Amino acid sequence: MISKAPHLFTAACIFAFCGFASAYTISGTVSDDQGTAIKGASVSLLKEAKTATTDDLGKFTIHEDEVAPTDSPTLAILSAFKNSVGYIGVNNGVLSYAQSGASPVQVKIFNSLGHQVFKKTLHGAGSYDLGRDIKARGTYFAHVSVGNARQNFRFTTDGNYSSTVGSQAGSAALMKAAAQGEAIRFVADGFDTLTVPLGTLDTTLDVKLKKSAPTYKFGYALGNDPTPSKGCGKASTLQKVKSVENGDQFEIRVGSDSRKYFITLPKNYDNTKPHKVLFALHCYGSSGEDFVHHAADYDHPTPYYGQQVLDKNGDYIFVSLDAIGGLWNKGQADHDFFAQTLTALNDNYCIDTSRVFITGFSYGAMFSYSLAQDMQDRVRAAATYAVADYNIWLPEGSAMKELPIAWMNVHGVNDDRCDYNRAKNSALPRILKRNSMDDENGDFTDTIKETPEEIKGNTGHVCYDFQSVNPRFPVKWCSWPGSHQWTAHDTGNMNVGWDWQGTWVPEEVHKFFEQF
Repeated sequence: MISKAPHLFTAACIFAFCGFASAYTISGTVSDDQGTAIKGASVSLLKEAKTATTDDLGKFTIHEDEVAPTDSPTLAILSAFKNSVGYIGVNNGVLSYAQSGASPVQVKIFNSLGHQVFKKTLHGAGSYDLGRDIKARGTYFAHVSVGNARQNFRFTTDGNYSSTVGSQAGSAALMKAAAQGEAIRFVADGFDTLTVPLGTLDTTLDVKLKKSAPTYKFGYALGNDPTPSKGCGKASTLQKVKSVENGDQFEIRVGSDSRKYFITLPKNYDNTKPHKVLFALHCYGSSGEDFVHHAADYDHPTPYYGQQVLDKNGDYIFVSLDAIGGLWNKGQADHDFFAQTLTALNDNYCIDTSRVFITGFSYGAMFSYSLAQDMQDRVRAAATYAVADYNIWLPEGSAMKELPIAWMNVHGVNDDRCDYNRAKNSALPRILKRNSMDDENGDFTDTIKETPEEIKGNTGHVCYDFQSVNPRFPVKWCSWPGSHQWTAHDTGNMNVGWDWQGTWVPEEVHKFFEQF
């Protein structure tokens, strides 16, 4: 137990407690997300207006020592003794304290992130075992006040607490409290700027910087961060017409027509998480509602062309549009229908506007292919089944006509409705012409002369990934020995019979979309 009498304190203890202004050291290492040290990164302590630069090992230090308030050590000691109001120290995990007046000893302890983990008011003189309340190993910072006097120090709980603070004059730098809003900023060429708030100015940081995503004249990098829509954080104001199995029906006015569409949200929908969007565009003789729910058959083995069942984490919002009379033959009105529906989703749900996908079979493939040549600024990728480059419509003078889009097509070589060779020799080259590497001006030129590997024989399938296209706009061509059907399988020519339960198409399409 320490005596309550202040005159029993040593001059050295008093000097350390009251004679020095606070000091601090911030140090650490800066590396990339692979753990490689970043040399030459600028490190700035914003409120203190101090900077440092990382060395070859990515290490930095920002340090400040503040001197006693007088030029004379003797006067400093005397001044400290005269104004002393208490004593505080830590030795082997035991906090010792004393006060010389009526004010109690106020103790607050923070962890290395600046979060308070301990608070206690102590009266008189005595000791307190910090091990009762602080169990975790690590570095901690104590803020102690007696009346208007303040003291800050650092200690560790690795089994051997630091020696008594103030055991000798000037023995340790005292922690300086961070100003409100203090932060440290890291800037390095080729990396995103990182700003870290600080609750203390005496700490060690291990910082990892993320490489900056390149910017392009058009399009996104693979693996880009989500781009949240206007609807993020909001409740939808869309008024559904009715609920159907596995979704809700809505209507939207497009010109003079009332158009019908369906939305299926994931069960764990979160309006703060940007969701990917998949539009399913139905074939001739079908309807939008058929791809929301339908008795299982070769056209509808599961909802949304088999994609919903593969969305294990609830990352997608699924949408199905309904064509007037079952045909996508309204030209601009159909394009407007798609665009207005996408805008409604953007305004009412939290979607990732950089990951909107479309897919469709037969007439739905034709409409998907048409949108893919007009909506490249809003659609990231399209997957078509049995595409045809006839019976499609494009707006006159479309500004998108020379821009690329990621595309995948699945086609039976024996298709008797949407000719396989015409798709390969006309629809495919039209896409490849736009999906070349962008030049120094960010423009795309026709440089691709590659031809796909194709199926041979009457079993199996071949999916060919083009190697010479821009990797941001991949192209995949899948052939199989079937006819006009999207649920392709590997057990023989489709003309013999259907085996949609064994189709490989949904998983291949899911992998294609998930690369973005």
